[in-house]
Amino acid sequence: MNENKQAKNEKEFDNWEELPLGGRRYWFDVKGKMGGFARYIKITDVEENTISFVQEIYSNRGSLTSIHEKYPVDKGHQNI
Repeated sequence: MNENKQAKNEKEFDNWEELPLGGRRYWFDVKGKMGGFARYIKITDVEENTISFVQEIYSNRGSLTSIHEKYPVDKGHQNI
């Protein structure tokens, strides 16, 4: 495990959980100006290398409305 990367991720993201294969799922939420929020999710492997990075958009009712997969391939916004 890369402790420097882990410490950086823990500082950057408000929340994290251990994954079954030793990686982690990090996330933080950003409140929207018109209600709702965006959730940024980073998945890492056991060495803290980024596997994926996704932005999820939620309505003011808490419903997932769109997903933007940014890494490993930027697929743009996809409405749900």
